[in-house]
Amino acid sequence: QVQLVESGGGLVQAGGSLRLSCAVSGITFSTYAVGWFRQAPGKEREFVALLNWSGAITDYADSVKGRSTISRDNRKNTMYLQMNRLKPTDTAVYYCAADRSHLRLRADADYWGQGTQVTVSS
Repeated sequence: QVQLVESGGGLVQAGGSLRLSCAVSGITFSTYAVGWFRQAPGKEREFVALLNWSGAITDYADSVKGRSTISRDNRKNTMYLQMNRLKPTDTAVYYCAADRSHLRLRADADYWGQGTQVTVSS
């Protein structure tokens, strides 16, 4: 059974930082591309960041570029999203995802986490 479990969400003031984690089990993690998406109330789910299996290829949404860093630890089967200089517009439920292809991961994924709430107060 494949499981992706996010943690690290919470309430933070604008300008602050958070690091989201996603522990993955049930797949050969080191062979999968990983990514993060988010969904704000009343809005569609949007891509945030992705990282290919080796860590050599990254991609970020323009809205978070320069403020966020995606990373992975293949020994721990865990991915991370470090978010800095947070804005109220970053408020959303954040989902981690895994897919065999980083080319597909901007739009969809084979596997999804259950989501973790990030709320940024002004």
